Amino acid sequence: MYTTRVTRHVDAPPHAVHRALTDPEAVAVWRVPAGMTARVHTFDAREGGTFRISLSHDGPGGAGKSGGRTDTYRGHFARLVPGALVVEVLAFETGDDALRSTMTMTTTLTGSDGGTDVEIRHEGVPDAIPPRDNERGTRMALDNLARLVEGRERRAPK
Repeated sequence: MYTTRVTRHVDAPPHAVHRALTDPEAVAVWRVPAGMTARVHTFDAREGGTFRISLSHDGPGGAGKSGGRTDTYRGHFARLVPGALVVEVLAFETGDDALRSTMTMTTTLTGSDGGTDVEIRHEGVPDAIPPRDNERGTRMALDNLARLVEGRERRAPK
């Protein structure tokens, strides 16, 4: 298992970024790499609240960690500090022991230069997931987050 850390500055205040981290409709828009579609099954954004999310490959070429073309993960919110911090504990739904470990994803928000520095740290990532894939997917998601909170991306339909 390993840890990755990806950062990005967004031109929006920390409270707006935090809202996008804890709103299921926003999560469905931003927390998805290019070439995939997100579906939020459950999402209770409070400490101890649970979530379940699926990311499905749009094309026929992508293999999912949970079977077919889908990566489904579930977990809970371990800590929420408005405008500052979101800590999620999660694991993939999979029959593959190499992918089954529990991970912690910590998103830290720091006000900076009229916007927010966002850091996402993944801890306990299974070795079966190449670090460059984890980092690339996180960078894509952070780019989506920036477009959303900066008003350059439409929200998901209700």
